Amino acid sequence: MANLQFQALRKSFGDSEILHGIDLEIQDGEFIVFVGPSGCGKSTLLRCIAGLEEITSGELSIGGQKVNDVPPSKRGIAMVFQSYALYPHMTVAENMAFGLKLAGHSKTEIASAVNRAAEILQIESLLDRRPKALSGGQRQRVAIGRAIVRKPGVFLFDEPLSNLDAGLRVQMRVELARLHKDLATTMVYVTHDQVEAMTLAHRIVVLNQGRIEQVGSPLELYHHPANRFVAGFIGSPKMNFLPCHLVAAKEGGATVRLEDGTLLTAGADARGLAEGTPLTLGIRPERLLAETTGGEGTARTTVVVAEHLGDTVFLYVQAPGGTGQLTVKAQPENPLRTGDETHLRFPAKHCLLFGPDDQTLPRLL
Repeated sequence: MANLQFQALRKSFGDSEILHGIDLEIQDGEFIVFVGPSGCGKSTLLRCIAGLEEITSGELSIGGQKVNDVPPSKRGIAMVFQSYALYPHMTVAENMAFGLKLAGHSKTEIASAVNRAAEILQIESLLDRRPKALSGGQRQRVAIGRAIVRKPGVFLFDEPLSNLDAGLRVQMRVELARLHKDLATTMVYVTHDQVEAMTLAHRIVVLNQGRIEQVGSPLELYHHPANRFVAGFIGSPKMNFLPCHLVAAKEGGATVRLEDGTLLTAGADARGLAEGTPLTLGIRPERLLAETTGGEGTARTTVVVAEHLGDTVFLYVQAPGGTGQLTVKAQPENPLRTGDETHLRFPAKHCLLFGPDDQTLPRLL
């Protein structure tokens, strides 16, 4: 096992800078996930750890040793790619053993390592098969097994589940979580799927345009996002955002006006801002309430589409006073249907406010 430390790490391709001074420490035995939109630099950062990309400036340490100029084979890491990259003419056992064979290990050591990895991954019955006889999930287990046999200090995963169908992705998420518990080894995982990040990670690193936006536990990022970008990226369905203006800021919260004139209270501290400051109100779909009758502090609108899924209902409603839609995650007994008039209620303690700079205002409730 090993910890990792990044100090002002930068990576450029010619005149184009991809990573802009990454500072981060990953603890020994931690499962950490890099997430962000396409092009944010998460895979480039992973490849810098692996030694597949040369670091332009800054420092990377693994297990307390600076590894900027250390070749990949000497870094004590093993990488699992999006592509399984299995040799089609080799059996499962031979694929898993190939790296150890090249490294000159004895047949006894190789057999022991392969059998241990197969037992951990529950693929003992597949050792004599070739890749063409395996399902996608089984091939991914073999690719992971090839990494396990090397007994690395750090596992690197580059979107390993993206080629699997939805059912297999769920199954493999469970198996990866179990694998980490069994091995207690440092794991760094890259994905664009925030559901994978939320279910697997001890901590999530949210990247945007080559910079770290926020680092924290899944629930910390979900309930206390540092800015609008993190709030919008973490969570499915995504957080609702509405433009508004500050009316009054008091000790107990901020009063804001939506574009349709509705006055709402948000449990945020806006006392340092002037009246009339443009803000953005954010609320999660499961916290936004769609009611059949109105009242003070509600916004009148219309249900554009109602999706009844059995255990829940998703209501897509017209945004009050403007274009676009909001999402309401409602209980299955909610009576609203497509085309119905509804009144939206915004509980103050669940409303976030984002300043003109898109940073989250301090919460009061």
